[in-house]
Amino acid sequence: MANPFDLRAILLAKHAQHVVLIHFPIALFMTGVGLDLASRGKRESQLTAAAYWNLAFAAATVIPTLLTGLLAWHFALEDQKIKGLLLMHLVAATIAALLVITSWWVHWRSRKTPVPLPGYRIPIELLGVAVIGFTAHLGGFLSGINT
Repeated sequence: MANPFDLRAILLAKHAQHVVLIHFPIALFMTGVGLDLASRGKRESQLTAAAYWNLAFAAATVIPTLLTGLLAWHFALEDQKIKGLLLMHLVAATIAALLVITSWWVHWRSRKTPVPLPGYRIPIELLGVAVIGFTAHLGGFLSGINT
């Protein structure tokens, strides 16, 4: 039996980093979207500020999550050809990452100018939540959890 406190085994596991990191951008983004919806777009609301910071940290953590996903494909799946569920997961993850970063960018741009938050941010954020849910569902099948 492996030692649960062996740092080498924890840090050098073939796919563990992606499985752990993926929860951060998901939770941060969905919390940010919820706070943004609750703030109703008021610029001076504390909920708007909290939504901004959640979206900012989600955008920051989505990049290492994508990279560890590619490393998991390389190490755990031994560079097998990208097709089927793996291809759909990769495409959906890329689209989700772009939507997360776009959502943050819309909030960031709005903070830099005196204009209110644009209304088109809500469909982008809700589409991001849906694509993240779909991507996570596919990832569950790839990891063997949903089989």
